[in-house]
Amino acid sequence: MEVQVNGDWRAFPEGITVARLLEALGTAPKGIAVALDGVVVRRGDWAGVIVPAGAQLEILTAVQGG
Repeated sequence: MEVQVNGDWRAFPEGITVARLLEALGTAPKGIAVALDGVVVRRGDWAGVIVPAGAQLEILTAVQGG
């Protein structure tokens, strides 16, 4: 299935969860936030939230600065 990740279309297996998708991307879970179709997914829910085909996923990294 195809999912849009930060603006780029990528292929993933059907039924993949947010947690597994992040693992597949090699994204470290620390210091990031995930939005699925414009709704923030709580970190505690990543393992149970299935990403549907055609979804838009935004992975945001926390940055410090001033």
